This record gives sequence, C-alpha cells and structure tokens, in this order.
Amino acid sequence: MAEAHSAVAFSFSITHEGWDINYDREVLDLVWQSGVRSWKKRLARFRTGVRNGVYPAHLQSLWLVIAIAIGLHFTHRHVPFDLVNKWLTVLPGDSLQWQLTACSLAGLVVWLSICYTMRYSLKLLLMYKGWMYEKRAPGSKTSLKTRLWALCVKILATWNKPGLYSFQGSLPRLPLPSVQETMSRYLRTVRPLLDDSNYQRMERLANEFQQGIATKLQRYLILKSWWSTNYVSDWWEEYVYLRGRGALMVNSNFYGIDAIFMHPTKVQSARAASVVNLLLQFRRTVERQELEPILVQGLVPLCSWQYERIFNTVRAPGVETDKIIHYQDSNHIVVLYRGCYYKVIIYHNGRLLRPCELQIQIEHILQQRDDKPQPGEELLASLTAGDRTKWAQIRQTVFAKGANRTSLHTVESAAFVLSLDEKPFEFDLAHPEKLDQFGRYLLHGNGHDRWFDKSFTVCVGSNGRIGFNAEHTWADAPVMAHVWEYIVAEEATNKRYDDKGNPVGIPEFEPPTPKRLTWDLNDKVALDAIDEAHLAAQKLLNDVDLRILVHDAYGKGLMKTCRLSPDAFIQMALQLAYYRDAGKFSLTYEASMTRLFREGRTETVRPCTIESAAWVKAMLNDSVSVEERVRLLNEACERHQLGYQDAMCGKGIDRHLFCLYVVSKYLEIDSPFLQEVLSEPWRLSTSQTPHGQTSKMDLKKHPNCISAGGGFGPVADDGYGVSYIVAGEDLIFFHISSKKSCGTTSSERFAQEICRALADMKHLFEEYRSLQKNGIANGTKSSK
Repeated sequence: MAEAHSAVAFSFSITHEGWDINYDREVLDLVWQSGVRSWKKRLARFRTGVRNGVYPAHLQSLWLVIAIAIGLHFTHRHVPFDLVNKWLTVLPGDSLQWQLTACSLAGLVVWLSICYTMRYSLKLLLMYKGWMYEKRAPGSKTSLKTRLWALCVKILATWNKPGLYSFQGSLPRLPLPSVQETMSRYLRTVRPLLDDSNYQRMERLANEFQQGIATKLQRYLILKSWWSTNYVSDWWEEYVYLRGRGALMVNSNFYGIDAIFMHPTKVQSARAASVVNLLLQFRRTVERQELEPILVQGLVPLCSWQYERIFNTVRAPGVETDKIIHYQDSNHIVVLYRGCYYKVIIYHNGRLLRPCELQIQIEHILQQRDDKPQPGEELLASLTAGDRTKWAQIRQTVFAKGANRTSLHTVESAAFVLSLDEKPFEFDLAHPEKLDQFGRYLLHGNGHDRWFDKSFTVCVGSNGRIGFNAEHTWADAPVMAHVWEYIVAEEATNKRYDDKGNPVGIPEFEPPTPKRLTWDLNDKVALDAIDEAHLAAQKLLNDVDLRILVHDAYGKGLMKTCRLSPDAFIQMALQLAYYRDAGKFSLTYEASMTRLFREGRTETVRPCTIESAAWVKAMLNDSVSVEERVRLLNEACERHQLGYQDAMCGKGIDRHLFCLYVVSKYLEIDSPFLQEVLSEPWRLSTSQTPHGQTSKMDLKKHPNCISAGGGFGPVADDGYGVSYIVAGEDLIFFHISSKKSCGTTSSERFAQEICRALADMKHLFEEYRSLQKNGIANGTKSSK
C-alpha cells in the first residue's frame, strides 16, 4: 500500500480507528505552485485587457482627469456638462465624501469619452490606405494628404507604448468589395490564360453570375461583414483547413530552416535546451503582451490576433471537421526521441528552467538508449500525418480512456513538441543535396517523428542544427517566421554557449526528471490503423521532390538599382522560368497578408497578368529590342505591385469569390461560374518569407544570422510550390517542391530555369545601361 499512497497527492480511508489521511507534500507543493502561476496569469491578463481596452489613452491618465474634476468642482467651476452636480442628484448625499465620489464618477465619464474618442479617431485614420499607393522610389514625393495622415497617426499611436494587442480595438474591419469590381479584376487576371473563345465563354459566365444570383449572395456577405469582425477569416479557417480530410504532412504543414551560416554549437542537447528556453521566453512575452506589435514603416500596426495560438495549441481530428484546441497554460513540453515520448516539466521552484537546467533533462533522455518503444509507439505519430477521418475514428475508440487518453492529452496540451533526431542536419554549398535533405527532414521527417497536429514541432539534428514543422490552421507563416527570427537574433546577439558548446550558467538545482509516457496500443485495431497510416505517410513523403536553391549571384541590391520591387522582380523571374519549363502560362498564387485589418489572414495575388505575359513573350522573341523588354518589365512589375497593394487593402479577388461560394452552398444554389473558378488548379503556388520583423535583427552587425526561410509541399499534383526569402543584398533562397510521380515537373529543372531567368534579367539591365551610356556618350560627341 505504501507504493500506491506515494503515487497520489492526497488520499484518505476510514478505519476502525477513525480517518486515515495520506498526502505527498512535494506533489501538493507542485499543485499549489501551478495554481499560483495560473492566478498570476489571470490577473496579468485582466490588467493588460484593461490597458488594451483604453489604448491609445494611458491608464494612469484617469487619475489626472479625476484630479482636474475635483479641482474644478471645489474651485466652483463647472465640470463639462455639469456632470458632478448631475451625479450628486442620484447619490444619497452631498457631503464631502459624496462630492469626491461624484467628482470621481464625472472624471471617469470624461476620461472614457476621451479614450473612445482617441480610439475611434485612430480607427478612422487607419481606414485610410492611400499611403500604400504612394511611390517610394528615390526622388519621389509623398502627397500632403498622406503626410498629414502620418503625423496624426504618429501622435495618437506612438505617445503611449503599445502592448502586443493594444491596436486590436483600433484596427478597421476588412472591407467587402462590390461584385462588379471583383468580376472586373478576375476577368483581367484570366485573360493571359485563356484563348479568345474560352475567354468569351468565361465573360458570359461572369456576366450571368453578376446579373443573377450574385446580388442575393452579396447581400448575405454585406450582413456578415457588418456583424462579424472579419467576413473571411472564420470561414477560411473552417472550410480551407479544418474541413480538409487530406493529410496534413506535405499537403498543409510547412517548415522553417536554421540560420545556416551560423552554427553556435554542435552539441545537440545544448542547442535543444537553448531553443526551448528561448521559445518559452517568447511565450512569456506574448502572454504578458510585452512583445512589440509589428508596425509597417514604423507607423501602421498589423493585427496580432494569430499570436494567441502559437503555444499550447493542437488541431484535434474530427470525423467531418477538425477543431483547434488552445490551452490557456502548459507547464511541460513533450520530447520525441527514438520512437519514445517523454514529458518534460519546464517550470520548477516558481520559475522557468534555464538552458543549463533544461540540458540536464535532455541529456537524461538522450542517455536512455536502452528504452525501447512500446508496441505501436514508434509509428504512432503517423496517425497525425494521414487521413483526418481515419485518425478521428481511431482516436474515438483507442484513445478514449485509460493510459492512451492520458498520454495523448499530455502531448496535445504541451507547449510544443521537441523532436531529437538521430541524423545530422547538414549544409554545404559544394553539396546542395545536403540542404535538400535538410528541408525534407523538416517537411516530413520519416513520417512518424513529427506530431503534425501540434501548432509546431521543433526539430534538432544530431549536430545541433535546428528547424521546425508547423501546422497551418492556427496562423500563417509570417507569425512563425517572427518566432524563428527571435530565436536566431537572440543566439546571434547574446553569448549563450561556453567554449565546449554547452549552455552558459550553473544549475541551481536538479530539475525534474523527464517522465516516459505510456501507451496501451497492443491490440489489432490500433496496430492495424497505425500501420495503415504509416504506409500512407511513406507513400506521400517518398513522392516529394524538394530542391532548395541558394542563389548567391545577386540579391535585392541589384534589384534596387533597377528601381524595381524585389518581390515583383522575383515573381517576373518565376513567370519566365515557368513558361520555359511548361511551355505555357498557368494560374499563379502568391500569398499576401490582410493583417492591416482586424483578424486578417491572407489574400491571393495573381502574378500572371496581361503585362507579365507580354514581357515573357518579349524575352523569348529575339526581334524585340532591349529597350522594349525593359519597358515591358517595368509595366509588369508596376501591375504586380498594384495587385499586391490591392490585396493588402482588401481589394483582392479570391477571398471574396470564396465567401460568395460558401454562401451559395449554404443556400443550396449552384453557380457554374463559382464552381469553375473555385476548381481552377494553382499549378504555381508561391510565397515570400518575411524577415526583419523584430528590432533585434540587425543584419549589418550580424550578417550571418538570417534564416534560410522555409517551404511547403506542392499545391497541385502537376505543379510547383515555391517559397523564397530575400536574405540579403546578394542572396536569395528558393524552396521548390513538386511530385516525383508527375512526369511533367522536376524541382531540379525548375531551379535551373529560375537561375537562368534571373541571369537573363541581370544581363538585360546590363545591356540596357550599356546602351544608355553609349547613347549619352554619342550625344555628347554630336553636340561637340
């Protein structure tokens, strides 16, 4: 009985001699500390909630306003609207105490009026998007209207230091475009993809839709845009992500890579401990709302809503639809090593464990080489990689009770999952296949060493290099890129390792020993389901063709000298590369953000335009002059930039059409136009990974601390997925994915076409400058 009593915190029994009470003081102390930490977090959330509720006003200004009200009242001057006397008429007396109460209430009313006036004034200012369309080329002037607007925003938004969510109440709602505007933009984008007869057919379908059921569908969307915070985001999350029944691995999840030109330590346990500690520090800044909100051009705030679900979050499978579960708090992470799962406590003695203390726990796990996976345990994570309905069904039966339910809850409620890989993550410019393999490890691993349902899994190679695999439902890539950038910047700017590669510092105590999770999977139903999921995962990951291209011939430095947007420049290179590879133009997807609006996520930019198609054809036509090619490229980049600006300002095409389609399904109305538009394949899906989201990232001081970005799987079976990051003045990373089973695609071939296109564009501008220089020189000679 002694062993049974020591396994619980508190127990009692009734004997002939009376009550027999047993308790474990250490366990009860842990429970007490957990409760205290939870209440501290609740109080902190309440305090920051009040602070955010009155932003941009300052909470301390309330006392100043009350003091002014008291001063005005007792010097026989009227408070605005005679509020003090009006309060005295409803209070039970007019003694000094009640007069002070009336002054306080009057001050509170005035202060709240000022707060909400400031908030809605800022909201009205943030509705202005004219600044987005101002030219930023050297020598261009900003309009007076935009300068006055910027001054007003700066006065309201920067005098009081904002918290992470301070701007949420001031962000405007995503505007709803008219059907006519969306139809006009849509038809323009498909013109280069269709011949005359198909384009006329599409025009007819669009006109029939616009003059028919579109009006009714739009009315419902207008109502939703008035009623909800964002008319797109909830439907986008539900229908694009949660209702998807396909595998998360490769098809949905994305990955991010280490700063490959840095290698702060080769000790796996040390790097893992440091990264875990930094992630938990980042979580604390998010919870306390101490993280600075991102401001575009240091002035315009982006929505921070997605940061709420970075940690303690899981996508739980359902038979018909999944759901996102976010736990308010978690005091542990789960470590996956050699097919075994371990629970690691991250708080002890009332504080977060330091890297040197976390390393002790991780070393303990790495030394458990005699631990053998329980039946079904090694391949267990394959369930999260495969079909969602099958995973939901097995979860409802096998994981509904007992040890399986407890262990599954431990994994899903963890702050995040840490995977300690037995293979090194390598990078060598002379051997590009090593970086390709690095990316494959992060995108899918071996199919069962990543918990694909978790918000993210941190992966640490045996040589100390790191990366992550992230689930896509809870947030978009820029949020995870911000987290990753914070880690890279902290490791670059602070000394976190000693000469032997171990974390600096001395442990103050022996941290809690990691606890091995137990599973009861030794029955035919569970093992068959796991084996089936494993085979499906192997088939999917073996079909991935991933190539990571390190383009170091030039970067944004040259693009700026061409007076072109780096993003537009790269998108034009991709159009030229794809046309050469496929022999035709294709519907192209580029992700743009709509976080200038509350709860905004993404919008689609369509880089394949009439202008880009004209330039690509000109590049393949030897009879077209250099000057004409440059002119067409400038027009194509300007059109692309306009499309990107429209998307960011809520004037996109695809999210509006998507919501119209959802309404039509609810109303059980069939639309041939919407069905055709929503079924069009994105054979070239692209995305730019942002950087510079944290003020700590100073590439001039630490040029090697830039991450290599990340990537995702192909969206179409016969297409490419391309993610890129402009990593510096002379460096661009491209992550190119496709499927080996497709006979018309090849990631290696497409990488070569991208290099060729970028080289041709560089040569084009060199020729153009040479012609200009010669023209000026000849003109000078003629004048003489």
